Amino acid sequence: MIEPVRTLIVDDEPLARQAIRWLLADDPEVAVVGECSGAEGASLVEQTRPELMFLDVQMPEVDGFDLLEEIGIDQAPTVVFVTAYSAHALRAFDVHALDYLLKPVSDERFARTLARAKEQVLIRRQGGPVDAGVGALLRERSRQTRRILVREHGRTRILDADAIDWIEAADYYAVIHVGGESHLLRETMNELAERLDPQRFARAHRSAIVNVERVREIRTLPRGDRVLVLDRGVEVRLSRTRRDAFERLVGGASRPAE
Repeated sequence: MIEPVRTLIVDDEPLARQAIRWLLADDPEVAVVGECSGAEGASLVEQTRPELMFLDVQMPEVDGFDLLEEIGIDQAPTVVFVTAYSAHALRAFDVHALDYLLKPVSDERFARTLARAKEQVLIRRQGGPVDAGVGALLRERSRQTRRILVREHGRTRILDADAIDWIEAADYYAVIHVGGESHLLRETMNELAERLDPQRFARAHRSAIVNVERVREIRTLPRGDRVLVLDRGVEVRLSRTRRDAFERLVGGASRPAE
C-alpha cells in the first residue's frame, strides 16, 4: 500500500470500537480516521471519506444496513461487517461473498479479513467496481424492512414505504411524495424499483413509481392515453408500454372498500 487505508469504525458500543482500534493499531497500512455510532455514521463518512469501514450490523437507532442505504451503495467504502448474528443468519453474508467478523472477534480471523479488505481497497483505488454483493444483500434485506432513510438538513428521516404515495425521477435523485411532503433521495428509479415491494409499487412510466393503493382512478384521455389519479388529486401519466401490466396489478391488489 502506498498510502494507509483510511478506515472508519461504526458501532454503538464504545468498547467494541476500541477493540477494533486495538486490532488495527500495529498495522502501518491502516489509518483510523474516526469512529462513531450508527446514527452519526453518514455524517462522518461524508466528512472523512473512508476507504474501509468496519460496520456493526445490529445497532438500536440506525443499524448497519440502514446506514448503507443512507450513504448509498456507490458512495460506500469497502465494508467489513461486524456482527453477533447466529450461524443461520450469517448464511446471507456467505451467499453474497461478503466479509464479516463474528463477535467476539478472534485475532486470526481479523487478520485474514483485514488482508482481503485491503486488497479490495487497492482494486477500487485502481478504478475497480464497487462490491456488487453489498447491493444485492441490501436489496434482499430492504424488501423485508419496508423503510427508506432520507438525509435532510443534518438529520435522517425514516420513511415507512407503505406511506409513500408516488415517486418521481429528478436527474440522479428521486423525489418521494408522502402525504403533502416531498423528500429528495440520492437513488435511481431502477434501484428504488428493485427495493420496493413489486406487489404494492409499480412503474407508471420510466420516471414515476406509484403505490397502487393510492390509485383512485385510471382516466382515459381523448387520444387513448391514460392518466392515474391518486389520492389528493395527483395525476401521473401511465405509459402505453406499462398499461397492461399495471392494470393487472391494480386489479389484483387488495383495495379498501369505497
